[in-house]
Amino acid sequence: MRATFATEAVPGRPNEDFVGATPDAIVLLDGAGTPPGSESGCVHGVAWYARSLGSTLLAGLAQDGKPLTEILAEGIKAVASLHDFVCDLTHPGSPSATVVMLRRTADTLDFLVLADSVLILDVIGTAEPMVICDDREAQVGAAHRTAMDALAAGSPGHVSAHRAYVETLRDHRNRDGGFWVAAVDPLAAEQALTGTVPADRVRAAALLSDGASRLVDRFALATWRQALDLLNDSGPEELIRRVREAEHADPVGERWPRGKIFDDATVACFSVLP
Repeated sequence: MRATFATEAVPGRPNEDFVGATPDAIVLLDGAGTPPGSESGCVHGVAWYARSLGSTLLAGLAQDGKPLTEILAEGIKAVASLHDFVCDLTHPGSPSATVVMLRRTADTLDFLVLADSVLILDVIGTAEPMVICDDREAQVGAAHRTAMDALAAGSPGHVSAHRAYVETLRDHRNRDGGFWVAAVDPLAAEQALTGTVPADRVRAAALLSDGASRLVDRFALATWRQALDLLNDSGPEELIRRVREAEHADPVGERWPRGKIFDDATVACFSVLP
């Protein structure tokens, strides 16, 4: 596989996304940020968690051909052990992250998607790409975001409503009927969306954190096909530039209500070589 990627943090904050690759695999994580005024029980923070888990997963992918769910479960357990007895892993705000994993093995591509980052596969012979996204968090969140979305972003009321929204969603995290993310429970790996496709049927692939996918799934300024074409023609930096342009054009969330006016944005692109 040939890979290119780009990542850009929210100005003035550490990047809580992670992206990394081996010759045959890539991992993208989007850490779930902690709003101002909320506690997490962890002294390390979300960026540390995303980097620790991401690097652990890359090491697992490079070593053997285990199922992706098994690699993820072992990675979650290993990172939990790094801060157990130091941090309160029972805290409902303990750091967490979305996970996308893509691996080429012989003649196939294996994928795993947990939570709301996006995997796009450009499948030969189809007009529209194959889009894999775990939208359970969005489904749960839709019932709780009305108050937040009605307020101007950046206002004291919006900041308070966003904190309340995030803390409410914690009650649904990693529970049946809720949504699942990588945090401290390795059983979350079993809830990931997984699949295998023939490598010779995939022209290209893209992995996007939700800060990058918002160009399509929140702002509706491009289709998934147009996003793939943009990545092919201009690269991941241009997609992120367009996301930032849209965010700056709507500084209080009037056109596109959202919890975060700006978000870390990460994109990885692959072409599949014969």
